[in-house]
Amino acid sequence: MALFATKSIEQIRTEQLGSAEHSLKRVLGPMNLLFLGIGAVIGTGIFVLTGQAAAANAGPAVVISMIIAGLASALAGLCYSEFASTVPVAGSAYVYAYATLGEFIAWVIGWDLILEYALGAATVAVGWSGNLSALLGEFGLQFPAALSAAPGTLVSMAGGGTVTAVFNLPAVLITIAVTALLIVGVQKSATVNSVIVVIKVGVVLLIVAGGAMFIDTSNWHPFIPRNEGTFGAYGWSGVFRGAAVVFFAYIGFDAVSTSAQEARDPQRDMPRGILGSLAVCTVLYVVVSAVMVGLVPYKALLNQPAPMVVAIDAGAVRAAGTAWAGVMHALRLLVVVGTLAGLSSVMLVMMLAQPRIFYAMANDGLLPEWARAIHPRFRTPHVTTIVTGIAVSIAAGFTGIGTLGSLVSIGTLMAFVIVSIGIIFLRRTRPDLPRPFAVPFVPALPAFSAIVSLVLMASLPWTTWERLIIWMAIGIALYFAYGARHSRLASKDLRI
Repeated sequence: MALFATKSIEQIRTEQLGSAEHSLKRVLGPMNLLFLGIGAVIGTGIFVLTGQAAAANAGPAVVISMIIAGLASALAGLCYSEFASTVPVAGSAYVYAYATLGEFIAWVIGWDLILEYALGAATVAVGWSGNLSALLGEFGLQFPAALSAAPGTLVSMAGGGTVTAVFNLPAVLITIAVTALLIVGVQKSATVNSVIVVIKVGVVLLIVAGGAMFIDTSNWHPFIPRNEGTFGAYGWSGVFRGAAVVFFAYIGFDAVSTSAQEARDPQRDMPRGILGSLAVCTVLYVVVSAVMVGLVPYKALLNQPAPMVVAIDAGAVRAAGTAWAGVMHALRLLVVVGTLAGLSSVMLVMMLAQPRIFYAMANDGLLPEWARAIHPRFRTPHVTTIVTGIAVSIAAGFTGIGTLGSLVSIGTLMAFVIVSIGIIFLRRTRPDLPRPFAVPFVPALPAFSAIVSLVLMASLPWTTWERLIIWMAIGIALYFAYGARHSRLASKDLRI
């Protein structure tokens, strides 16, 4: 059993690109990839989790948290760009780890990526459900309260009083719709995503333009609230804890790399899609978060499933009696619609990425043969897309957004650490490899990227670490029970 046996870049390319029966269709151009990145990034983080981070951790300094998280993502983005242009196949960090750190680490990262993509999609579905309730409320309607949130959640009724929820049906319904779209084809999915991206970026710009006129600057003071005696409860520790939480807002750019095998010119376009989407989203995030905490006292955003709506409502109160009152009311409706559209596109990209991780793992024999099945007409991994849809539906229907969000953040940060270290290993083992895009200042920059991600991981609460440890223990057990016994690499008796 060769736990740390690696596969050459050439071998990976041959295995994934050589079989027509199991190959994906190259249909994505540079704008598709850029919009996939923006579509995945702008969503739950800015529309939902930013309010929670400000209220519980950073206060108005959530703006600094956004900058820290953006820098951490940019460092990792450089590493992903080199790998995606050098190894343009499906699988993302899983494949990169296989080429540099060996099969066992590749399995660990593949299992870990389920936390990012599948649970990430579930987190977004929960946020989508909360914003659907807000949209219905605009028209005096309410989705059945008992079916609108995770079990045990207290849902406020329009006429007063609360109901204890038993299941989040809207989150399940949006998951089913996205799953169906992804089965039909990646090009259709990318087209739908591009339309949605235009809508939600427009909404974000309207929030900035409309909300900026009604900012109460007293809400920005103190900019960094005094720490309350525990790590992460305001102060600088709260800023870093907030960065770890809002880091979820940047998750998604790496999902672009899972589509490398479906890009028409991956060597050129993958870095543009990854780094371009990060640049656009970071600027928007910093400005929007500043407007949000300027419109409303940060503690008013605590446990709000639609904090952006709360902020716009505060701005509408200050606009009352002016010519802008009607504009702010219209903006509130646009925010809800734009948020729903934005969250839909995030789900689409994350649920596009997860089946392709399974596909790559099945190609290596670490998952059963059915996981590499490709639909004969649509050329999509339809079986693993359905499996992903079922898993996301269960998680979204029965789990709260706070628990899901923290797990997604720590899982993604772990992936970033491994990818950053992988760049250093690949530079030393294959210095001759053609690199259409190369990370500068190796090994210093990838090492710094890994350290920053580790610091953000350390900022997350211990309960999140406990869940990560349990999840990884389950994954390791599965590897030795199935993956190690069926590995195609091991069957060829290859050793490093």
